[in-house]
Amino acid sequence: MSEDLEGRVRGALERQVVPEVRAFARKLAEAAPGTAAVLFYGSNLRTGSLEGVLDFYVLVDGPQVEKIWPRVSYHEWDRDGVTLRAKVATMALETFRAAAAGELVDTTIWARFVQPSALAWQRGPAAAEAVADAVAGAARTAARLAVALGPEKGTAEDYWRALFRATYAAEFRVEKAGREDSILSVNQGHFDGLLPLALTAEDIRFERQSDGTIRPDLPRPRREALLRWWAHRRRMGKPYNVMRLLKASTTFDGAARYAAWKIERHTGVPVPVTPWRERHPVLAAPGVLWHVWRAKRAMERKSA
Repeated sequence: MSEDLEGRVRGALERQVVPEVRAFARKLAEAAPGTAAVLFYGSNLRTGSLEGVLDFYVLVDGPQVEKIWPRVSYHEWDRDGVTLRAKVATMALETFRAAAAGELVDTTIWARFVQPSALAWQRGPAAAEAVADAVAGAARTAARLAVALGPEKGTAEDYWRALFRATYAAEFRVEKAGREDSILSVNQGHFDGLLPLALTAEDIRFERQSDGTIRPDLPRPRREALLRWWAHRRRMGKPYNVMRLLKASTTFDGAARYAAWKIERHTGVPVPVTPWRERHPVLAAPGVLWHVWRAKRAMERKSA
């Protein structure tokens, strides 16, 4: 691995996060046996806000237990009179490394973790080193595909834009048009200079043009191999994400509490979380929707 890329990734992972996030990460680590590290990411990392839902990845030792990963759960923690909420994805550290390196059909890990994240908790130096290696692998995977998909020459933003546009199209989720532009604009400092470092680590030569653009020297056989690699993952992207959604609908720990909080936040209608709703969130959904509809109608009549 390029020492320059490694240093860049280490520095990025060591970025400051608010004490409440570090405390929550420690709490999650202590609750999951064998936790090596906890990564924090998402918009709250950038803003430092504790509002909404905090996003964590808990990386554990040993083999991957679930065939369809990660395992997703929702957590609430009352700390000093403030309720903190978190959505937590848990998976094996080795599976995270392999996915980041592009060894698996998954596209979500390397596309997510070429973007900013922070090491909110680690068991020790060895765990921090392993996570840094994996995140650097995500940057390398993203960079080599970016130049395979991007123009013959262009700015670094042109290549990252081509990458994110392709990965969003491959996954089964709805993103607003221009989502890739907002990722690059709000994380400009993170991406500034990252592509050349990752290309150097991948041994992909490039020329810097006088107008600020770069021209990657990607031999045709390697480009074609990368495009074949991507075509397979693009075909598998939507079916794989559908399987994840179906799995999450029955195994999302805390799904009822998460849904109740989201519904109240967006509609103003409180939804009681009964034991039955907690155990059967999918079966409870029609009744919850009926409850929300009736409550909204009552609110509208009262305000009329």
